[in-house]
Amino acid sequence: MRVTVTHPRSAEAALRVPRTDVVIERSDDGRFVAERGPFSHYERCLHVDGDHVVETTEFHLAVPFWWFLFVLPFRSALRRPAQRRSRRPWWAPPEPLDQRASTVLGLLCLLVLIDGFVGTLLTQTLTYAAREFGVDRGGQGTVLAVARVGALVALGAGVLSDRLGRRRPIVVCAAGACVFAALGSVAPHVAWLTVTQVAAAGCAGALGVLVAIVSAEEVPAGSRAYAYSLIIMTGGLGAGICVWALPLADTGTRGWRWIYAIAIVGLALVAPVARRLPESRRFAPELSGAPRGSQPTMADHGRRFWLLAAAGFLIASFASPAFQFQNDFLRQDRGFSAARIALFTVVTGTPAGASILAGGRLADVRGRRLVGATGILGGAAGTVGMFAIAGWPMWGVSIAGSVVGGFTVPALGVYRPELFPTALRGRAAGALEVIGVSGSAAGLLFVGSLADRWGSYAGPIALASIATIFVVVLVLVLFPETAQRSLEELNPEDRPPR
Repeated sequence: MRVTVTHPRSAEAALRVPRTDVVIERSDDGRFVAERGPFSHYERCLHVDGDHVVETTEFHLAVPFWWFLFVLPFRSALRRPAQRRSRRPWWAPPEPLDQRASTVLGLLCLLVLIDGFVGTLLTQTLTYAAREFGVDRGGQGTVLAVARVGALVALGAGVLSDRLGRRRPIVVCAAGACVFAALGSVAPHVAWLTVTQVAAAGCAGALGVLVAIVSAEEVPAGSRAYAYSLIIMTGGLGAGICVWALPLADTGTRGWRWIYAIAIVGLALVAPVARRLPESRRFAPELSGAPRGSQPTMADHGRRFWLLAAAGFLIASFASPAFQFQNDFLRQDRGFSAARIALFTVVTGTPAGASILAGGRLADVRGRRLVGATGILGGAAGTVGMFAIAGWPMWGVSIAGSVVGGFTVPALGVYRPELFPTALRGRAAGALEVIGVSGSAAGLLFVGSLADRWGSYAGPIALASIATIFVVVLVLVLFPETAQRSLEELNPEDRPPR
């Protein structure tokens, strides 16, 4: 890709200053090359032509599969006037990524499409499967709660990733999620559906955990939350694909099965990633400087672990039933068809994408705690309002809640890989996933049983939201601030021996 800009001769001195916006340049024999930036090739040259200076920049983005989304923003940024080249655009990471980090992040975002699709599959379709199998609301809550047992896969994958490296468990979990999810399409009864989706959800959850770990290990300190926000947004796209396919459930009593069959297509994404994804720099021998002698134990980081565990349990006990029962609420309490449910989900959830990106950037620049606490309170208020209000105001309240709540995900989600050393990062994240899923199961059983008893979801969801108040207190009072701090600074065990 080439960008050519003609400037007045008076701008020559400013043009000869290395850029520090979308790329960190260095001078190299009369031209400028990338010292750090998301490029596999970058070169900027200046040519004086009379009263003008012709600036030519050639670049090739090191972002596999997703490069087409970034070409136009980068072309626009590279055409900026010289006096604006010390300020980073709003859409760019706070700290520039290098070539390797950009490539790895692009590959991880491709895999997380699978995590988003499979992780949403049972939630979006259970109300239709329950109709075919004759399962009531309480039974749906039980199915959703049992499906959380798959979180044990995340724990096992985390332990293996600490011993064997991150790459192999990631590839296996991605492939497993596709295969097990697709098996749900031929379920003869609800037990078969539950078992296959326990395995699928477990693989998808483990994939999400490992992707977050590799992202934190590859991305510079000043952009970890930003990178995580891109991963979450891509996972949301995967979930969106599942939602877009939801009208298939209106084609007949068995129409929901076609949505499960789509999961097998994910194997086409796994194959190219398996060939190109490198081992995490923390395990790559040529890149890792972390000591491999005496290994830390979970007891050394007990306070951090139980702090994150308590927050994760409480958030999940509210967020999971609110999300999982939304389709059943819209179908039974509001009379929505599958197509209208899909429309509601897309309209109210899509604006959250921008807030997730903004939340990631704010969490890197302003800090995690305030951004995360604001997102929790706003998201909880909007969710409770959505279940309590009917008509068009329900749509507006849901949009507001999803936008503000979007801040929470990158601000707090990045804590998992940040607060533990390399030798414990996988097992700690896996154990936290299990505890979070336990909170999810508890919330599902609580809300599902009360909804059957009270005949409505509004009251049970409002009661469950009380848990978020305790989380806000934990975040503001006890959580450490990790923005702009390297993993070695946060975890001295990872510092290379002198």
